[in-house]
Amino acid sequence: IPCGHAWSCQLGSQFECIFLSAQNGVNPDWEKKVIEYFKEKLKENNAPKWVPSLNEVPLHYLKPNSFVKFRCMIQDMFDPEFYMGVYETVNRNTKARVLHFGKYRDVAECGPQQEVDLNSPRTTTLERQTFYCVPVPGESTWIFLNFSFNAYVNANQARVSPSTSYTPSRHKRSYEDDEDMDLQPHKQKEQHAGARQAGSVGGLQWCGEPKRLETEASAGQQLNFLNLSSPFDLNFPLPGEKGPACLVKVYEDWDCFKVNDVLELYGVLSVDPVLSILNNDERDASSLLDPMECADTAEEQRVHSPPASLVPRIHVVLAQKLQHINPLLPACLNKEESKTCKFVSGFMSELSPVRAELLGFLTHALLGDSLAAEYLILHLISTVYSRRDVLPLGKFTVNLSGCPRNSTFTEHLYRIIQHLVPASFRLQMTIENMNHLKFIPHKDYTANRLVSGLLQLPSNTSLVIDETLLEQGQLDTPGVHNVTALSNLITWQKVDYDFSYHQMEFPCNINVFITSEGRSLLPADCQIHLQPQLIPPNMEEYTDSLLSAVLPSVLNKFRIYLTLLRFLDYSISDEITKVSISQCRSDNTVKRAMAQSKAARVFKKNQASTAEMLISYSKFTL
Repeated sequence: IPCGHAWSCQLGSQFECIFLSAQNGVNPDWEKKVIEYFKEKLKENNAPKWVPSLNEVPLHYLKPNSFVKFRCMIQDMFDPEFYMGVYETVNRNTKARVLHFGKYRDVAECGPQQEVDLNSPRTTTLERQTFYCVPVPGESTWIFLNFSFNAYVNANQARVSPSTSYTPSRHKRSYEDDEDMDLQPHKQKEQHAGARQAGSVGGLQWCGEPKRLETEASAGQQLNFLNLSSPFDLNFPLPGEKGPACLVKVYEDWDCFKVNDVLELYGVLSVDPVLSILNNDERDASSLLDPMECADTAEEQRVHSPPASLVPRIHVVLAQKLQHINPLLPACLNKEESKTCKFVSGFMSELSPVRAELLGFLTHALLGDSLAAEYLILHLISTVYSRRDVLPLGKFTVNLSGCPRNSTFTEHLYRIIQHLVPASFRLQMTIENMNHLKFIPHKDYTANRLVSGLLQLPSNTSLVIDETLLEQGQLDTPGVHNVTALSNLITWQKVDYDFSYHQMEFPCNINVFITSEGRSLLPADCQIHLQPQLIPPNMEEYTDSLLSAVLPSVLNKFRIYLTLLRFLDYSISDEITKVSISQCRSDNTVKRAMAQSKAARVFKKNQASTAEMLISYSKFTL
């Protein structure tokens, strides 16, 4: 077995054993036994690090029906589907009957002389939910590197020799048993012909051939199967994203998950190429039917049944909703658990020195402006912790004005932010982008899917809006709608998805940081004018030297600090509350009196040390 953990490779035999035990009355609740079995196995010897991940290991390195994990965001939710949870096969010669389970499978396998008895009274139809999941949008490179520390080990556990290098836009042949590595073209054609005699029922594909198809079609054949004139759209929210999208099939507690949730999934990988062929046959057959009798359109079938080589299926055994994706911290940072976590309690003693180092690092990034660095730290640790009516409590949008126009300053400042936060995106606010990019997700009723937009982002994503690139021009209707969407996101922390006949409000928790030359056109909770103390002759070299000067261990402490402080519990004493009230009452008057004087800068700097306290206080007074 080419796997360090045999239990993660021999899934079929393990499921079959548990199912047979249920038939014999030993384990009547066999589904629960499967879940308990894998929960226990994942506790052994740091087993989660040994499970191959679709985020780090190319798809063509992973064997079909192996146990894998996937870190993803739910981009869309399809309709529930029915499948044969239990089905019976009949031997055509001996008439012997065998009962099989259909859970965690797409294809019902039959022996050489077997066929599925569709009329068997022992057949059980069950329901499962399908999610369309994509890699976490805007995920930082350092997240990938930390998660993929054991990527080479993972690949060696379940890899086979790849045919070519992996890219999402190219189609790969599937995995073949050692004895089938030298299949000749005529044999492949015979297999394809046999597969076309297959059928499907109850959500499970099945075929009468003794062996499942193990060779995928070429890229051109795949396109012919789908009647596509262009490559399949993986529907990523952000442009330039890479990685596999997956159809995730959930069997238990799917009501707990919703669109835009970030999940870590453990399940069975299904990449059977026969799915593409069978689904194509179904499309061909449906085109001959009366349109009134065909429930699904060809476009919907194309989107909901993409080729497995591009969009693999994962049958979920275990699923966990993630609070964050920082691999340097425990997955769950609930208040009670964080108190008992040794790592968190140990790091608490380092908060002050880490913050001082982070302040110095960001001061250099902001060209020597320590006050702007203070506010940037406050922005990066802010989070919507509650909502009172429509008002989101805890958000802190910062507008950094005074940035050089049409320069690379924002680009390199964003590079710094990328090295600190788990997920981020820089929106270049040009007239062309505002008029042509799609910000708001909308429902495509023809394909019955949610078409993604730039603002379909998971919680705690850092959105950096570069307004220094904005020039004179005319915003057309889509551009105006996009600006309105950004304003609503900043003010109310919500995005109104377009469902044509109505809008559906999706609350979000996205940190928005705006860089501009003058005051931003967009609303902000705080404006701070950049006061550079130095002007580097080359911003790229300056940023490179700044990043290279920071030790990786120190950079990791910054990352832990910024993630951890979003989830820590805190309290404010009565004395601090009284000081905060008096400070808030006099704040506006003092600002007006000192706005044009040099002393205003000194006053703001003195207040920066209490800014965190004031923001925390506002969470309780609003």
